[in-house]
Amino acid sequence: MIQEFLKDWRSSVNGMVHCSGGAQTKVLHFVNDIHVIKDNLFPTPPLFKKIQEASGTSWEEMYKVFNMGHRLEVYTNEEAASALIELAKSFGVEAQIIGRCEAASQAKVTIKSEHGEFEYSI
Repeated sequence: MIQEFLKDWRSSVNGMVHCSGGAQTKVLHFVNDIHVIKDNLFPTPPLFKKIQEASGTSWEEMYKVFNMGHRLEVYTNEEAASALIELAKSFGVEAQIIGRCEAASQAKVTIKSEHGEFEYSI
């Protein structure tokens, strides 16, 4: 799917992050002076709710440790994102725009989710 997407949209892609091994804050290792705002996340899958309940881990920590059901993030413009979402549907993969990036004085991630609002920086 990604190979197909990149055929037409490679020049519109600013970055891609696989969210395993760094979870929702992994992007902090790849940006400078960017505020990544994730305010339209997918609902938390039941597995992660069970892990949180059983472990008592805070939701703030859960987003640092687990991908929370998000596997891949593509940093691009809205036009390319729309094309990717349509392509994903044709592959039977659920996709959506989960947020946006803004200029900032330092690298920062803000997560606004059903579990609260959390801010992370390095």
